[in-house]
Amino acid sequence: MKANSIILALLTLILFNSCDNSTKQVNTDRIKGDLIIFHAGSLSVPIKALADSFKVMHPQLVIKPESAGSLTSIRKITDLERPCDILASADASIIDKLMIPQFAKWNLEFAVNEMAIVYHKKSRMADRINSDNWPEILVRNDIIIGRADPDSDPCGYRTVLSVELAEKSMKINGLAGKLLAKDNRYIRPKEVDLLALLETNNVDYIFIYKSVAKQHNLPFLELGDSINLGNPGLNQWYNTVSVEVAGNNPSERINQQGEAMVYGFTIPDNAPNKEAAIEFAKFIVSGKGQEIINNCYQMPLVPARLSRESIKPDWF
Repeated sequence: MKANSIILALLTLILFNSCDNSTKQVNTDRIKGDLIIFHAGSLSVPIKALADSFKVMHPQLVIKPESAGSLTSIRKITDLERPCDILASADASIIDKLMIPQFAKWNLEFAVNEMAIVYHKKSRMADRINSDNWPEILVRNDIIIGRADPDSDPCGYRTVLSVELAEKSMKINGLAGKLLAKDNRYIRPKEVDLLALLETNNVDYIFIYKSVAKQHNLPFLELGDSINLGNPGLNQWYNTVSVEVAGNNPSERINQQGEAMVYGFTIPDNAPNKEAAIEFAKFIVSGKGQEIINNCYQMPLVPARLSRESIKPDWF
Protein backbone atom coordinates (compact mmCIF):
# COMPACT_ATOMS: atom_id res chain seq x y z
CA MET A 1 0.00 0.00 0.00
CA LYS A 2 2.84 2.34 0.93
CA ALA A 3 4.58 1.61 -2.42
CA ASN A 4 1.36 2.40 -4.30
CA SER A 5 1.07 5.73 -2.48
CA ILE A 6 4.65 6.65 -3.40
CA ILE A 7 4.04 5.78 -7.09
CA LEU A 8 0.81 7.81 -7.10
CA ALA A 9 2.60 10.79 -5.57
CA LEU A 10 5.37 10.58 -8.16
CA LEU A 11 2.87 10.37 -11.04
CA THR A 12 0.99 13.38 -9.66
CA LEU A 13 4.22 15.36 -9.39
CA ILE A 14 5.21 14.48 -12.97
CA LEU A 15 1.77 15.44 -14.28
CA PHE A 16 1.85 18.74 -12.39
CA ASN A 17 5.31 19.60 -13.68
CA SER A 18 4.30 18.71 -17.24
CA CYS A 19 1.24 20.97 -17.12
CA ASP A 20 3.23 23.72 -15.44
CA ASN A 21 5.97 23.59 -18.11
CA SER A 22 3.37 23.67 -20.90
CA THR A 23 1.74 26.71 -19.33
CA LYS A 24 5.09 28.43 -18.96
CA GLN A 25 5.95 27.72 -22.61
CA VAL A 26 2.77 29.35 -23.86
CA ASN A 27 2.87 32.27 -21.45
CA THR A 28 6.50 33.09 -22.16
CA ASP A 29 6.17 33.06 -25.98
CA ARG A 30 7.43 36.53 -26.80
CA ILE A 31 5.60 36.57 -30.17
CA LYS A 32 2.19 37.87 -29.17
CA GLY A 33 -0.11 40.83 -29.61
CA ASP A 34 -1.22 42.18 -33.01
CA LEU A 35 0.74 41.86 -36.26
CA ILE A 36 -0.54 44.43 -38.78
CA ILE A 37 0.23 43.61 -42.41
CA PHE A 38 -0.51 46.01 -45.28
CA HIS A 39 -0.10 44.09 -48.53
CA ALA A 40 -0.72 44.17 -52.26
CA GLY A 41 -3.96 42.63 -53.44
CA SER A 42 -2.06 40.08 -55.53
CA LEU A 43 -0.43 38.84 -52.31
CA SER A 44 -3.74 38.06 -50.60
CA VAL A 45 -3.50 34.30 -51.12
CA PRO A 46 0.18 33.83 -50.17
CA ILE A 47 -0.03 36.23 -47.21
CA LYS A 48 -3.01 34.30 -45.82
CA ALA A 49 -1.17 31.00 -46.24
CA LEU A 50 1.97 32.41 -44.60
CA ALA A 51 -0.08 33.93 -41.76
CA ASP A 52 -1.98 30.68 -41.11
CA SER A 53 1.26 28.70 -40.86
CA PHE A 54 2.96 31.35 -38.69
CA LYS A 55 -0.07 31.47 -36.39
CA VAL A 56 0.31 27.75 -35.65
CA MET A 57 3.80 28.44 -34.32
CA HIS A 58 2.69 31.52 -32.37
CA PRO A 59 -0.92 30.97 -31.23
CA GLN A 60 -1.02 34.11 -29.08
CA LEU A 61 -0.38 36.33 -32.08
CA VAL A 62 -3.33 38.11 -33.73
CA ILE A 63 -2.52 38.63 -37.41
CA LYS A 64 -4.34 41.50 -39.12
CA PRO A 65 -3.79 41.54 -42.90
CA GLU A 66 -5.15 44.46 -44.93
CA SER A 67 -5.23 44.31 -48.72
CA ALA A 68 -5.00 47.33 -51.05
CA GLY A 69 -3.07 48.55 -54.05
CA SER A 70 0.60 48.84 -53.13
CA LEU A 71 0.72 52.61 -53.63
CA THR A 72 -2.39 52.98 -51.48
CA SER A 73 -0.88 50.71 -48.81
CA ILE A 74 2.28 52.80 -48.66
CA ARG A 75 0.29 56.05 -48.39
CA LYS A 76 -1.51 54.65 -45.34
CA ILE A 77 1.88 54.82 -43.63
CA THR A 78 3.50 57.86 -45.21
CA ASP A 79 0.44 60.10 -45.51
CA LEU A 80 -2.13 58.82 -42.99
CA GLU A 81 0.50 57.76 -40.41
CA ARG A 82 -1.26 54.48 -39.70
CA PRO A 83 0.72 51.88 -37.69
CA CYS A 84 1.96 48.90 -39.69
CA ASP A 85 4.30 46.01 -38.87
CA ILE A 86 4.88 44.57 -42.36
CA LEU A 87 4.42 46.40 -45.67
CA ALA A 88 4.48 44.05 -48.67
CA SER A 89 4.41 45.65 -52.13
CA ALA A 90 3.90 44.17 -55.58
CA ASP A 91 6.66 46.53 -56.72
CA ALA A 92 9.80 46.68 -54.60
CA SER A 93 10.96 49.87 -56.31
CA ILE A 94 8.23 52.04 -54.81
CA ILE A 95 9.37 51.10 -51.30
CA ASP A 96 12.75 52.58 -52.20
CA LYS A 97 11.19 55.68 -53.75
CA LEU A 98 8.46 56.43 -51.22
CA MET A 99 9.58 54.91 -47.89
CA ILE A 100 13.38 54.80 -47.64
CA PRO A 101 14.95 56.44 -45.66
CA GLN A 102 12.18 58.49 -44.02
CA PHE A 103 9.73 55.69 -43.20
CA ALA A 104 11.82 52.49 -43.43
CA LYS A 105 15.47 51.49 -43.60
CA TRP A 106 15.50 48.37 -45.76
CA ASN A 107 13.60 46.67 -48.55
CA LEU A 108 13.77 42.91 -49.08
CA GLU A 109 13.00 41.64 -52.58
CA PHE A 110 11.35 38.24 -52.21
CA ALA A 111 9.15 37.25 -55.19
CA VAL A 112 8.59 37.79 -58.92
CA ASN A 113 5.65 37.67 -61.32
CA GLU A 114 4.54 38.52 -64.86
CA MET A 115 1.61 40.18 -66.60
CA ALA A 116 -1.11 38.16 -68.35
CA ILE A 117 -4.49 38.68 -70.00
CA VAL A 118 -7.14 36.80 -68.04
CA TYR A 119 -10.66 35.90 -69.12
CA HIS A 120 -13.46 33.41 -68.44
CA LYS A 121 -15.36 30.84 -70.47
CA LYS A 122 -18.12 33.30 -71.33
CA SER A 123 -15.76 36.04 -72.52
CA ARG A 124 -16.57 37.12 -76.05
CA MET A 125 -14.01 35.79 -78.55
CA ALA A 126 -12.54 33.49 -75.88
CA ASP A 127 -12.42 30.64 -78.40
CA ARG A 128 -10.43 32.73 -80.88
CA ILE A 129 -8.01 34.87 -78.88
CA ASN A 130 -4.34 33.95 -78.96
CA SER A 131 -0.88 35.44 -78.48
CA ASP A 132 -0.91 36.93 -81.98
CA ASN A 133 -4.40 38.39 -82.37
CA TRP A 134 -5.19 39.67 -78.87
CA PRO A 135 -4.53 43.34 -79.77
CA GLU A 136 -7.11 43.37 -82.57
CA ILE A 137 -9.64 41.59 -80.35
CA LEU A 138 -9.20 43.81 -77.29
CA VAL A 139 -9.61 47.07 -79.24
CA ARG A 140 -13.02 45.99 -80.60
CA ASN A 141 -15.98 48.06 -79.43
CA ASP A 142 -17.95 44.96 -78.39
CA ILE A 143 -15.12 43.71 -76.13
CA ILE A 144 -14.87 45.13 -72.60
CA ILE A 145 -11.57 45.17 -70.74
CA GLY A 146 -10.74 45.96 -67.12
CA ARG A 147 -7.51 47.18 -65.58
CA ALA A 148 -6.18 48.52 -62.29
CA ASP A 149 -5.66 52.19 -61.43
CA PRO A 150 -2.04 53.22 -62.16
CA ASP A 151 -2.14 55.77 -59.32
CA SER A 152 -3.12 53.12 -56.76
CA ASP A 153 -1.63 49.86 -57.89
CA PRO A 154 1.53 48.63 -59.66
CA CYS A 155 -0.66 46.28 -61.71
CA GLY A 156 -2.28 49.42 -63.13
CA TYR A 157 0.92 51.08 -64.29
CA ARG A 158 2.39 47.75 -65.35
CA THR A 159 -0.63 47.33 -67.64
CA VAL A 160 0.22 50.68 -69.24
CA LEU A 161 3.87 49.65 -69.61
CA SER A 162 2.94 46.25 -71.07
CA VAL A 163 0.63 47.64 -73.75
CA GLU A 164 3.26 50.25 -74.67
CA LEU A 165 5.80 47.44 -75.04
CA ALA A 166 3.28 45.47 -77.11
CA GLU A 167 2.81 48.41 -79.47
CA LYS A 168 6.57 48.61 -80.00
CA SER A 169 7.38 44.90 -80.20
CA MET A 170 4.35 43.97 -82.34
CA LYS A 171 4.70 47.14 -84.45
CA ILE A 172 1.04 48.18 -84.10
CA ASN A 173 0.89 51.97 -84.24
CA GLY A 174 -1.59 53.50 -81.81
CA LEU A 175 -2.31 50.26 -79.92
CA ALA A 176 -1.53 51.61 -76.45
CA GLY A 177 -3.60 54.76 -76.97
CA LYS A 178 -6.62 52.78 -78.17
CA LEU A 179 -6.51 50.25 -75.34
CA LEU A 180 -5.95 52.83 -72.60
CA ALA A 181 -8.71 55.11 -73.89
CA LYS A 182 -11.46 52.50 -73.81
CA ASP A 183 -13.58 51.09 -70.97
CA ASN A 184 -12.17 53.43 -68.31
CA ARG A 185 -15.30 52.96 -66.21
CA TYR A 186 -13.88 49.51 -65.45
CA ILE A 187 -10.67 50.77 -63.86
CA ARG A 188 -10.45 49.60 -60.25
CA PRO A 189 -8.18 50.52 -57.27
CA LYS A 190 -6.43 47.16 -57.10
CA GLU A 191 -6.02 44.18 -59.34
CA VAL A 192 -8.08 41.69 -57.35
CA ASP A 193 -11.12 44.01 -57.59
CA LEU A 194 -11.07 43.18 -61.28
CA LEU A 195 -11.84 39.53 -60.53
CA ALA A 196 -15.34 40.44 -59.38
CA LEU A 197 -15.98 42.26 -62.67
CA LEU A 198 -14.78 39.23 -64.58
CA GLU A 199 -16.74 36.69 -62.55
CA THR A 200 -19.98 38.68 -62.96
CA ASN A 201 -19.42 38.97 -66.73
CA ASN A 202 -19.17 42.76 -66.61
CA VAL A 203 -15.88 42.59 -68.49
CA ASP A 204 -14.49 40.09 -70.97
CA TYR A 205 -10.76 40.44 -70.27
CA ILE A 206 -8.56 41.89 -67.56
CA PHE A 207 -4.86 42.69 -67.38
CA ILE A 208 -3.60 41.05 -64.21
CA TYR A 209 -0.77 38.97 -62.81
CA LYS A 210 -0.26 35.38 -63.90
CA SER A 211 -0.14 34.24 -60.25
CA VAL A 212 -3.64 35.63 -59.59
CA ALA A 213 -5.04 33.82 -62.62
CA LYS A 214 -3.56 30.53 -61.44
CA GLN A 215 -4.68 31.05 -57.83
CA HIS A 216 -8.27 31.49 -59.04
CA ASN A 217 -8.10 28.79 -61.72
CA LEU A 218 -8.93 31.21 -64.52
CA PRO A 219 -7.90 30.83 -68.17
CA PHE A 220 -5.24 33.28 -69.23
CA LEU A 221 -3.21 34.29 -72.22
CA GLU A 222 0.53 34.26 -71.66
CA LEU A 223 2.26 37.30 -73.10
CA GLY A 224 5.74 37.04 -74.58
CA ASP A 225 8.75 38.03 -72.52
CA SER A 226 9.10 41.23 -74.54
CA ILE A 227 5.71 42.34 -73.15
CA ASN A 228 5.06 40.60 -69.80
CA LEU A 229 7.71 42.36 -67.67
CA GLY A 230 8.77 38.99 -66.36
CA ASN A 231 12.30 38.55 -67.71
CA PRO A 232 15.13 40.38 -65.85
CA GLY A 233 17.37 39.79 -68.85
CA LEU A 234 15.19 42.20 -70.86
CA ASN A 235 15.38 45.13 -68.45
CA GLN A 236 17.17 47.26 -71.02
CA TRP A 237 14.20 46.75 -73.37
CA TYR A 238 11.64 47.30 -70.61
CA ASN A 239 13.39 50.56 -69.71
CA THR A 240 12.36 52.03 -73.07
CA VAL A 241 8.85 52.73 -71.71
CA SER A 242 7.74 54.67 -68.65
CA VAL A 243 4.67 56.17 -66.98
CA GLU A 244 4.06 58.85 -64.35
CA VAL A 245 2.01 57.91 -61.27
CA ALA A 246 0.95 59.57 -58.03
CA GLY A 247 3.53 59.70 -55.24
CA ASN A 248 2.92 60.09 -51.51
CA ASN A 249 0.36 62.84 -52.12
CA PRO A 250 -1.92 63.84 -55.03
CA SER A 251 0.34 66.72 -56.11
CA GLU A 252 3.47 64.57 -56.33
CA ARG A 253 4.24 62.54 -59.45
CA ILE A 254 6.93 59.88 -59.77
CA ASN A 255 8.28 58.25 -62.90
CA GLN A 256 7.96 54.47 -63.15
CA GLN A 257 10.23 53.02 -65.77
CA GLY A 258 9.59 49.61 -67.23
CA GLU A 259 11.50 46.82 -65.50
CA ALA A 260 11.11 43.16 -64.62
CA MET A 261 8.66 42.92 -61.74
CA VAL A 262 9.98 42.19 -58.27
CA TYR A 263 7.96 42.15 -55.04
CA GLY A 264 9.39 43.61 -51.84
CA PHE A 265 8.56 44.00 -48.17
CA THR A 266 9.80 46.04 -45.25
CA ILE A 267 9.17 46.72 -41.57
CA PRO A 268 8.20 50.41 -41.29
CA ASP A 269 9.91 52.52 -38.65
CA ASN A 270 6.54 53.01 -36.92
CA ALA A 271 5.91 49.26 -36.50
CA PRO A 272 4.24 48.80 -33.08
CA ASN A 273 5.19 45.10 -32.83
CA LYS A 274 8.73 44.95 -34.21
CA GLU A 275 9.60 41.67 -32.49
CA ALA A 276 6.75 39.81 -34.16
CA ALA A 277 7.41 41.63 -37.44
CA ILE A 278 11.05 40.48 -37.50
CA GLU A 279 10.06 36.87 -36.83
CA PHE A 280 7.47 37.02 -39.62
CA ALA A 281 10.03 38.60 -41.95
CA LYS A 282 12.42 35.72 -41.20
CA PHE A 283 9.61 33.26 -41.91
CA ILE A 284 8.78 34.81 -45.30
CA VAL A 285 12.33 34.30 -46.58
CA SER A 286 12.87 30.92 -44.90
CA GLY A 287 12.74 27.66 -46.84
CA LYS A 288 9.27 26.95 -45.44
CA GLY A 289 8.03 30.43 -46.30
CA GLN A 290 9.36 30.19 -49.86
CA GLU A 291 7.69 26.80 -50.22
CA ILE A 292 4.34 28.29 -49.14
CA ILE A 293 4.72 31.18 -51.59
CA ASN A 294 5.55 28.78 -54.41
CA ASN A 295 2.54 26.60 -53.58
CA CYS A 296 0.39 29.72 -54.05
CA TYR A 297 1.66 30.04 -57.65
CA GLN A 298 3.77 33.06 -56.70
CA MET A 299 7.38 32.51 -57.68
CA PRO A 300 9.73 33.21 -54.74
CA LEU A 301 13.01 34.97 -55.35
CA VAL A 302 15.67 32.56 -54.05
CA PRO A 303 17.61 33.77 -52.29
CA ALA A 304 15.77 36.90 -51.22
CA ARG A 305 17.90 40.02 -51.62
CA LEU A 306 18.10 43.52 -50.23
CA SER A 307 17.40 46.39 -52.60
CA ARG A 308 20.27 48.69 -53.42
CA GLU A 309 18.73 51.42 -51.23
CA SER A 310 18.71 49.24 -48.10
CA ILE A 311 20.63 49.28 -44.86
CA LYS A 312 21.09 45.61 -43.96
CA PRO A 313 18.96 44.70 -40.91
CA ASP A 314 20.64 42.80 -38.06
CA TRP A 315 18.45 39.73 -38.47
CA PHE A 316 19.08 39.17 -42.21
